Amino acid sequence: MASRKAIKRLDALIWALIFGGLLTLSLGLATHGSHVIAGWSLSAIGGLAAAAGVTLIWVRSRLHESTIDEENQ
Repeated sequence: MASRKAIKRLDALIWALIFGGLLTLSLGLATHGSHVIAGWSLSAIGGLAAAAGVTLIWVRSRLHESTIDEENQ
């Protein structure tokens, strides 16, 4: 059981990873022409961050929000 605060933090982390990863991925793709190593590095990091965000969506779907009654038991 996860608290509401933990779920809100996880939601914020998910969206930051997805959008930040996609932004970094697109910057990497745009950089490929001028500097190949930097372009591939940015693309890899961005792709991994976006994939981590998508994986956390699956983790979030498995979490159940605890209620006050369940916390007191």
